[in-house]
Amino acid sequence: MKQFITTSALLLVSLVGLAQLSPQITSWIINTNSAVGSCTACASQTITSVPANIQTVQYSATQVYVSATGVPSYNIGLWTANPNQPANQNLVCKFTRAAVQNTSTAIYCPNGSIGLWSNGVAIFNPKDGQYWNNSTGAFANGVTTTGYNRNALVYEGVSFDNCLGHPQQQGTYHNHVNPTCLYNSANTAVHSPIIGYAFDGFPIYGAYAYTNTNGTGAIKRMTPSFVLAPSTGTVLLGANSASAAATPTTPTTRNAGPPVNTSYPLGNMLEDYVYVAGSGDLDFHNGRFCITPEYPSGTYAYFVTIDATGYPVYPFVLGPTYYGTVQAGNTGPGGGHNTITEPTTVYTPTSTATGISEITNKAIMCIIWPNPVEDVTSIYMDVNSKNNVKGSLYNTKGQLIQTFDNLQPSISYPLDMSNYSSGIYMLVLESGNEVIKQKILKVK
Repeated sequence: MKQFITTSALLLVSLVGLAQLSPQITSWIINTNSAVGSCTACASQTITSVPANIQTVQYSATQVYVSATGVPSYNIGLWTANPNQPANQNLVCKFTRAAVQNTSTAIYCPNGSIGLWSNGVAIFNPKDGQYWNNSTGAFANGVTTTGYNRNALVYEGVSFDNCLGHPQQQGTYHNHVNPTCLYNSANTAVHSPIIGYAFDGFPIYGAYAYTNTNGTGAIKRMTPSFVLAPSTGTVLLGANSASAAATPTTPTTRNAGPPVNTSYPLGNMLEDYVYVAGSGDLDFHNGRFCITPEYPSGTYAYFVTIDATGYPVYPFVLGPTYYGTVQAGNTGPGGGHNTITEPTTVYTPTSTATGISEITNKAIMCIIWPNPVEDVTSIYMDVNSKNNVKGSLYNTKGQLIQTFDNLQPSISYPLDMSNYSSGIYMLVLESGNEVIKQKILKVK
């Protein structure tokens, strides 16, 4: 009965939110002053000309679409022992407005982005993507069966900058742990703000919340329910699964893994952590259902976890699995580059806390680049352009050869012209009574 009530409450909260501007729409840090990236360590792939934070937030009755570069406005770098450089990721992430608990097969947080901080920077899971002894590991539904996942904080922490982030090989700047430059994580007197959303649509808060889930009690630091295996236990593979436990034997080794010694102390491997229900404030997903300032009727929410000194504590952001269901398009190869196929409304923040101000006198604004084009060009809709623009491409004979629906601001759309003959083509863009035409020169 308790499970039914919790799920029903989540559904009610979500459905009520569809009729109004929800925190999923209003909690993003939108770039309204042309801020660009700032980087101490950037060299060949400079980000000082890349727009920072969130470019556009659009929403429909059921979805919120967040366009971002993945570059924050605060200064990032240096990265010790990390040769990678941050780069514009051209993200379009999609978040459901009807987030619900997953009651089916557990969805493990994959490598790569598992959510988005409120400034558009990627959130990564606790893994460093490598395994002890360079074994490839064999995984069953996200749980290690023959390998040990290395702790990203332990093995990559040396390369974290002052904001506790760093870039990976493809230029995605990200945090595995508490993003210290995004909000004041040292403010212990107030409930922490929403600092991001997981890809299941539930909010991520900073480290501090009300003591009680009903919104009462003093502000306290949220503690996880994962503990290191007891000092009298041998760590089992898959120990961070909900049903795992420690075997009471001498703690000198891990099953088929590294010895427990000064080189590989407990905590170096993620499988060293065991979930003990009720030992902390948070559940297996590193969250709880509770009342927050933004959700006075209650919501499920994740919390970043730190110790009393501010040092990150496993599982850092999300637990091994998501609490809710995850839509396709944000994770996996090519993830975070969703195509908007429905009409949307652009959210425009105001300087006041009440409502929004929709700008109704926007014009259609786009750039075609490269132009002339040999193979593939891009239609980039300016961040200040109208949304829901229709596009029509005509050939040299005036024949309609391609159409585009719902072209949205701050998004780049590829236009493949490799199979077209040389000549002048016309792209016609329409929105309401406004029509603009752009010539495209196809060469070779």
